[in-house]
Amino acid sequence: MTQDDHTNEKQQETQNKTANAVDTDLPTAETDNLEEDLEAAGFPGMDEGMLAQVQEMMGKLERAEELEKENAELKHRLGRLAADFESYRRRTQEDVDAAQGQGMAKAAEALMPVYDDIDRALSMGQEDPARLIPGLQAVQNKVLLVFQGLGLEATGREGEAFDPRWHEAVQVVPADQDDVIVQVYQLGFRMGERSVRPARVVVGKKQ
Repeated sequence: MTQDDHTNEKQQETQNKTANAVDTDLPTAETDNLEEDLEAAGFPGMDEGMLAQVQEMMGKLERAEELEKENAELKHRLGRLAADFESYRRRTQEDVDAAQGQGMAKAAEALMPVYDDIDRALSMGQEDPARLIPGLQAVQNKVLLVFQGLGLEATGREGEAFDPRWHEAVQVVPADQDDVIVQVYQLGFRMGERSVRPARVVVGKKQ
């Protein structure tokens, strides 16, 4: 065997050794001693710069795995949160619908006796028209009582002081007092500090 053949054989052995080392056990992020693992894998005598680069790469790989786990956990928590919120929204809407239904049923139940009174007043009016007006006045008073039971307060009667929060002046006429309601076109209603319907009134002004 010539010297050149011997040299080529050595180079081939070195290349085969390197290839086999790459294909076999590479160090992982869980290694206890990276330098020893690299030597065992066929990379003896690695300088500090290369070793530092490998350690940095392994650290990044480990961090990437941690971030992937955190991302999966956050996605799971977000999905649970979205599902909980949807359930809460649905329950809240059901409660609102139920409360509205109960309120309408309560109002309708309170107005049923008023309907009965109107029916009786019309029957009496057909027999004796003179009795129709007193009957309707009684029905009107009962309606006001029903409204009061529902939390409504009538406003805008004659003699009241004009208040733009509750009253709408449709006309101003000369009067002995300023800002006093002298005529009512349409009675108003309020619920606490909220105007449900403003009264349409005529307001007096001193000349």
